[in-house]
Amino acid sequence: MNVTAPSRTISAAQKVEHFDVLIVGAGISGVGSAYHLTKQMPGTSFVILEEQETFGGTWWTHKYPGIRSDSDLHTFGYSFKPWVGPPIATAEEILSYMGEVIEENDLAGHIRYNHHISHASWSSETNLWTVDAVDKVTGEARRFTANFLWMCQGYYRHSQGYTPEWKDMARYKGQIVHPQTWPKDLVTEGKKIVVIGSGATAATLIPNIAGKCEHVTMLQRSPTYFRTGRNAIEIAEELRRLQIKEEWIHEIVRRKILFEQDWFTKRCFSDPEAVKKDLIGAVRAVLPEGFDVDQHFTPSYLPWRQRIAFVPDADLFEAVKSGKASVVTDHIDRFTEKGILLKSGQELEADIIVTATGFHLSALGDVAFEIDGKPLDFAETVTYRGMMFTGVPNMVWAFGYFRASWTLRTDLSAEFVCRLLAHMKKKGVKRVVPALRKQDDNMPLHSWIDPEDFNPGYMLRGSHLWPKRGDKPEWRHTQDYWAEKDEIPAIDLEDSAFVYG
Repeated sequence: MNVTAPSRTISAAQKVEHFDVLIVGAGISGVGSAYHLTKQMPGTSFVILEEQETFGGTWWTHKYPGIRSDSDLHTFGYSFKPWVGPPIATAEEILSYMGEVIEENDLAGHIRYNHHISHASWSSETNLWTVDAVDKVTGEARRFTANFLWMCQGYYRHSQGYTPEWKDMARYKGQIVHPQTWPKDLVTEGKKIVVIGSGATAATLIPNIAGKCEHVTMLQRSPTYFRTGRNAIEIAEELRRLQIKEEWIHEIVRRKILFEQDWFTKRCFSDPEAVKKDLIGAVRAVLPEGFDVDQHFTPSYLPWRQRIAFVPDADLFEAVKSGKASVVTDHIDRFTEKGILLKSGQELEADIIVTATGFHLSALGDVAFEIDGKPLDFAETVTYRGMMFTGVPNMVWAFGYFRASWTLRTDLSAEFVCRLLAHMKKKGVKRVVPALRKQDDNMPLHSWIDPEDFNPGYMLRGSHLWPKRGDKPEWRHTQDYWAEKDEIPAIDLEDSAFVYG
């Protein structure tokens, strides 16, 4: 559905609704943040504005076959809600879990679905955010004011995935599909399919259509790292046999996984060649003897410089082993009427081409922001710990981790927001604005994410849209949950980085 931006003029008859806090997005971040707000700041009025027709975010908008988490649900799930299923979960299972959180905590009445936000403006005169939206069902303009704005909408454009422009795409007679906008009526049975890409989406999709379609080929420019193993956690199974409470199991398993992730991440940087050997060795062990693992599953970069997807029960490699799927590592020269011509001269024929080629990054949900009538360019701001931005009052962005589960950081940021709101109430102030301190004079500024540390293509393509980072802990978003779990709760809210008014 095409949404026309509402007029900024609200008639006198239209009601302007006011809330203490306005949360943008009812995905995994927004629902979790709302929970923390109700528990830590009872009595706070709030609303959640959601673009889609229901909750879930990514887990609702993505419809491709087999969509599942690539993080374990013991850590991707909320700290406050035990996860009782397999560690790698389907979108349907995650949505069910989120639905239980909404029902158990009476959050449904706070969510407004089908609300497209076009504009958000801050007034220093009133110390309020004014948010303009349109009800996508009725087409009516809606206006909200809020003391505090909590952006939980994610970091990519939900309406459209990223597909590169290859030569002669218009010549191709088949169907081109992006997983982010998978057609409901797409028939894959009996079809020859090429999936362009080698990330978590491709690794999920391919084993789910292999054997149903005539054949599926994963076409990649370069290989990706994967981890394999059972979709089960032995200690959780054992504790359930002992009839231990699920709350205890959740916490024990969560701590165990986090300990192991910390060890693995540190080893990726202290001894990357050994980790590389282990990861590739595990893949080699499940593929047929003589398979060219060096070409197809040996990345050129070091482990954890891009996200590592978990492949439960090695299903991707089993599909390759069975001959139902194959892997081609090459570059695209151009599209043909029948498929794709590669630089090597090989032509891959396909009835359907799936472009599992990533996201369009979105700076704060593509909302037009203003501060006191002046358009806000987030690329001119500096991030405060990846949560707030210099010169932007009363706003926090919930942004998770790439190397650890996303939700670990959104839980931390929710606790920070609640502590900040309580601190402001105690001080009797109406606004807080992050600002560089005297000791930050002449601090070098860089892109949001250090490309030497983490460098997936979708991040590098859109990093110019995002706030800058400094070289001090306060002014950057790290990927280190194991440090931030102690640092963020210990943030000194009276630090001169916070300017109250």
